[in-house]
Amino acid sequence: MASQVASPSVSLHTTSSSTTHSTPAVSPSSPAELSPDDIELLAKLEEQNRLLETDSKSLKSVNGSRRNSGSSLVSSSSASSNLSHLEEDSWILWGRIVNEWDDVRKKKEKQIKELVRKGIPHHFRAIVWQLLCTAQNMTIKDQYSELLKMTSPCEKLIRRDIARTYPEHDFFKEKDSLGQEVLFNVMKAYSLVDREVGYCQGSAFIVGLLLMQMPEEEAFCVFFKLMQDYRLRELFKPSMAELGLCMYQFESMIQEQLPELFMHFQAQSFHTSMYASSWFLTIFLTSFPLPIATRIFDIFMSEGLEIVFRVGVALLQMNQAELVQLDMEGMLQHFQKVVPHQFDGGPDKLIQMAYQVKYNAKKMKKLEKEYTTIKTKEMEEQIEIKVSSYLMSKGQVTRAQEAEENYLTKRELATIKQQSDEAITKLEQAENTIRELQQQQQWHKSSSHHSEDFVLQLQRELIEAKLSEAESHSALKEMQDKVLEMEKRNSSLPDENNIARLQEELIAVKLREAEALTGLKELRQQVKDLEEHWQQTRFYIYIYRYIYVLFSFLRVLSHVIVVLLKL
Repeated sequence: MASQVASPSVSLHTTSSSTTHSTPAVSPSSPAELSPDDIELLAKLEEQNRLLETDSKSLKSVNGSRRNSGSSLVSSSSASSNLSHLEEDSWILWGRIVNEWDDVRKKKEKQIKELVRKGIPHHFRAIVWQLLCTAQNMTIKDQYSELLKMTSPCEKLIRRDIARTYPEHDFFKEKDSLGQEVLFNVMKAYSLVDREVGYCQGSAFIVGLLLMQMPEEEAFCVFFKLMQDYRLRELFKPSMAELGLCMYQFESMIQEQLPELFMHFQAQSFHTSMYASSWFLTIFLTSFPLPIATRIFDIFMSEGLEIVFRVGVALLQMNQAELVQLDMEGMLQHFQKVVPHQFDGGPDKLIQMAYQVKYNAKKMKKLEKEYTTIKTKEMEEQIEIKVSSYLMSKGQVTRAQEAEENYLTKRELATIKQQSDEAITKLEQAENTIRELQQQQQWHKSSSHHSEDFVLQLQRELIEAKLSEAESHSALKEMQDKVLEMEKRNSSLPDENNIARLQEELIAVKLREAEALTGLKELRQQVKDLEEHWQQTRFYIYIYRYIYVLFSFLRVLSHVIVVLLKL
């Protein structure tokens, strides 16, 4: 998106005077290495720089006096003219360097470093930074548009910190502005290609500075190279182990070169990380105004983190007298409010002081080995402590487990004992039941024959009762027929004597009928009683068979219980 938007580098154009004001030509170490045109151009730059320095002094003396002299106007005009020529010549030189970069970088690396220390012209920064870190034509640039379509787990953190990144800069201060959007895009894209680092607070300031100079695709590639090749990735890892190394190396430099200040810091418990962490994490972008920080960043692109060590020690040297008089809170206030504005006139003095600081690359390597050894030993001690703690805790856990197992074993034994007692009780009850059943079995065996005879007798009596009932029914029917016949006969006999006799016979017959009915009723009750008795007898037989089966089962069960108890 931002690749088609002009770079916001114009916002820094107001600082070009501080950037180009101190761009003198660099004397080659060997004239034979330069072409005649380069020698002539460098000589002209040196002469213009000398004249500019002279005219600047004249301007200061004129501004400090009230003398109305025409020479002041001449000096002012001359200085402006010299500055214009110097800037033009600087652009010509940098144009040649950019066009012939591969050859110049190989043959004149030292001269390029010295030119970078004097400041890269503003309009050349984008291309020169890419050339210095070899970020041109990177294949990862082709992935950028696809990365923007993806979702990063760091998006919420990035959005939160964007509003805090250069909040007073026109390109970033408006919410949801183009600057904030392209900054979010670059940070999100990097968090996707390097998931171990993801997003780290502070890296947005570096990306923001890159976006002030170039489109977002190029800024992404440059930031990727800085993370991979300039130790920034190690600085921004979650462990921040590289930052600890930088603090150790920087503290050693202070101890060696500023022992009095080092002792004061120690006395006040003013740790190096309390004031210097941001110097390394943001390359002074949060510590100085943008024009000064950009000049330092020019050198960082050329020489790496060495410039941060140099500038840091130079700052402490320049502020030592004030710092030794302050306590911890006062020193923090001094670093936050005084130091950032000490170089508003330009960074030349600071950079000059920085390159007077003793920096021994071999010693830094030695310090790195020492730090690695210390950290390795600390890690081993921590591992040993953790192992000891683990073993102790494991021993405690083992004892606790053993105690728990003993408790569980005792509880299981108590449960088994209780179950054994219950089993013994049940066994005794079963044995008693078996004895009772055996006795009942013997009784049933002795009485089974009588029971069968009794059942047969009942069956015979039932049959006889039913036959008697049938005979009674037949006799009753005959009597009823006889009564009817007699009544018919009576109706045909008018004689009163015969009627009386017949009536007596009829009464006798009815009495016999009533007796027969009563006998029949009794017989029916007898039959009913016999049937009920027969059903009860059948039930007892079933009960007997069931008890016999149950007894057999209990005998088998008792044998099983005895076997289990033996086990």
